[in-house]
Amino acid sequence: MKLILASTSPRRAEILRNAGIDFEVFPSEIDESRSPREAPPVYVWRVAELKVRTAMSRLRAKRQKDYSAIVAADTVVALDGDVLGKPRSADDARRMLRRLSGRWHDVFTGLAVLVRQSERTIVVVEKTRVELGILSESEIDEYIRTEEPFDKAGAYAIQGRGGKFIPRVEGCYFNVMGLPLSRLYAILRELKLH
Repeated sequence: MKLILASTSPRRAEILRNAGIDFEVFPSEIDESRSPREAPPVYVWRVAELKVRTAMSRLRAKRQKDYSAIVAADTVVALDGDVLGKPRSADDARRMLRRLSGRWHDVFTGLAVLVRQSERTIVVVEKTRVELGILSESEIDEYIRTEEPFDKAGAYAIQGRGGKFIPRVEGCYFNVMGLPLSRLYAILRELKLH
């Protein structure tokens, strides 16, 4: 049976598709506001769990039962305890890229899997360390002109043009794209869903 992906992220869908995992997209629209002083790992855990629970409620209301589990994820870039979300403007993207330039930062993904039959839920947080090379002002401006940074947490895409600025990654590459694939696969195997 297939999975439900409670996300509209094209990157998460691409990761599942490329891994040969059967799924259907069923967006889970929730309030993703971060609570004051909420640590990045706590925040992504909470949001991922809320996404699967909301999706389960909506699927129940539709009486949809042709799936084995729901998968949801939430990813943030964290630097010095701050969460760098999707930039709201070119100036915001420029500010983020300047802060990240020449530094290591953390990417946290909360991953939640809810089994339809038992309603058992597993939530984990995956952390990947990423080094962004030193960027010149002209490189930042050129990258912003591509418009790639605008729908990406931290204002860069490791799988796109932004990848050329990243000399080192410690941890799961797919986590930086928004879905820690090997961790998800291990959970699906543990739950006997794959």
